Amino acid sequence: MNRKILHFESIGGASGDMILGALVGLGVPVAELNEELKSLHIDPFEIVVDHVVEQGMSGVRAKVVLHEHHHHHHHDHDHGHHHGRHLSTILKLIDGSALPDPVKKEAAEVFRKIGEAEAAIHGVDIEKIHFHEVGAMDSIVDIIGCCLALHKLGVDGVSIRSLPQGHGTIKCAHGTYPNPAPATLRLLNGFPCESVDEPFELVTPTGAALLSRWKTDTAPPTGCSVKTSSYSFGHRKLNHRPNLLRASVYEEDGGRRFVEALSDQYGSDETSPSSERDEVLVLECNLDDTTPELVGCLFDRLFENGALEVFTTPVQMKKNRSGILLTVLCEPVAREKMLDLIFAESTTFGVRERLGKRVILERSFEAVKTPFGEVRIKIGKRRGETVTASPEIENCRRLAEEKGVPVKKIYQLAQSAWLAENPGV
Repeated sequence: MNRKILHFESIGGASGDMILGALVGLGVPVAELNEELKSLHIDPFEIVVDHVVEQGMSGVRAKVVLHEHHHHHHHDHDHGHHHGRHLSTILKLIDGSALPDPVKKEAAEVFRKIGEAEAAIHGVDIEKIHFHEVGAMDSIVDIIGCCLALHKLGVDGVSIRSLPQGHGTIKCAHGTYPNPAPATLRLLNGFPCESVDEPFELVTPTGAALLSRWKTDTAPPTGCSVKTSSYSFGHRKLNHRPNLLRASVYEEDGGRRFVEALSDQYGSDETSPSSERDEVLVLECNLDDTTPELVGCLFDRLFENGALEVFTTPVQMKKNRSGILLTVLCEPVAREKMLDLIFAESTTFGVRERLGKRVILERSFEAVKTPFGEVRIKIGKRRGETVTASPEIENCRRLAEEKGVPVKKIYQLAQSAWLAENPGV
């Protein structure tokens, strides 16, 4: 089964209705959302998605339409869509619905994230937080609708590089706040952001909570292919950019197609080097304010945690300071672990990264006998032909220590023994 990755590109920002529109644009039926969300037992509403053309691009614009409701049927006015709700009230609505359990859990976590941010900003207990804009009917439908739509889309991960930040001030229920709103900024703690020249609230607390909760990576893995895309527009017109959120679904089937391409190139016999090529992540940083001992410790930890290769290069840095270039090669899936170690164990403030292709030989091992004991030989083959053979240095070192002879002697004896058994190689 191919993995599916949902990737967001935020040009104009991110709000609940923009995210909801993007997911509907990817193929989630809005009629199904409207029907299943009725089990929340809230005031009548409808998610409406219009097809629009903005700045020469066709896309969708979503909104939650609230229908007239006679409030005398409800004695608890905390449920009115103009008054907001406490977190416990919203969680009860979710728990009492007929939505799938994963959707209930996801939606509850998003509301808790917002509640925790609001509680920290206002300096009160989370149970005392009274949601205003986010607790309103349309925002409740946005958040739970987005969680339901994501569930229906059936993706294995969500990636997004960064979010735009406007400037100036914004008005909300508590008064005039700096832009972005304090709760939004807290929700985006650690999230890459880009300052843009727009005096508007581009990312809402709802959008920040959803995307920070969902994000699993910054980009789809290399080799994925785009299967479908959608363009979702917000309701405000911005000054210098389209108010646009693009969503794309990628499938991680590039590896399969790459192997097929190799088979076409080399044939489908048993010696076809389908395992000769792979992808490697290169991580680099410059260090000029650390000690060699700490770098040595970092080497060990990187190798212990799966680094394929670690090395340093002497470099001359700014102000003519001597430094070192640390280079780490690893599998792409080990990216986060490697970055965590580099930042924790070194003094760098940034790490460069790039993906590269490498060609590797098919590897196997053989043992040869020497006067001092057996030594493992690492064999490298290309297209079924042996092209190199090297004694394992650690094996040679252990034997040399045991027998009290130079490592070089063990190495040379092992190499000669293997060549004697494999003449003509």
